Amino acid sequence: MPLIASETNRKNIEPIPPGVHAALCYGVIDLGTQPNRKFGGEHRQVLLQWELPACRGEFEKDGELRDLPRAISRRYTLSLDEKSNLRRELESWRGRKFTDEELSGFDLQNLLGASCQIQVVHQTKLDGGIFAGIGAIMALPQGSSVPKETENPHTFFAFDGEVDNPELPKGIPEWVIDIIMESNEWRTASERKDSVGEEQTATSTEAVTNPDPF
Repeated sequence: MPLIASETNRKNIEPIPPGVHAALCYGVIDLGTQPNRKFGGEHRQVLLQWELPACRGEFEKDGELRDLPRAISRRYTLSLDEKSNLRRELESWRGRKFTDEELSGFDLQNLLGASCQIQVVHQTKLDGGIFAGIGAIMALPQGSSVPKETENPHTFFAFDGEVDNPELPKGIPEWVIDIIMESNEWRTASERKDSVGEEQTATSTEAVTNPDPF
């Protein structure tokens, strides 16, 4: 399991320095349908994760300290509406507008391994602490040199239709799993699984209390 350096769940680590950093996308995670606490209603959300190859730190992994890239992430509403943050930042990242064909269905899994620039800005938390947020995402200047491969394994997850038992891939941080488990999709799948389990238990009990007369 990769060690994800996140400002959300690592309180004892210095925030990523502000400024523009080269980045590689290593995670695209479907968070399911979540409540919008700011504007009300519910929206399907996705989490994008990037590692910053030149911004590093020592982290424990597999029982030993290792030199690893810092990581940063951001949640988006899963929409390419013309006013959506996801569309705006993807177009800035790609350096061009979406075509009509792309707007009809763009596979976010294509972002895995793609490079960009991320403007990191420091923001103040309610408790007065500082955390690193994303101010902007931009295309890399021509001629820029970045690693071709991410050091973190690519992590992709998407709810697939009416799947009863969604399986989370290895490498998803616990705080992200907690968010996913609050989604409508996960709760529905869990309720369906519990219902099937109850039916199987009832069938098993009936078989014991009503043995075959022959």
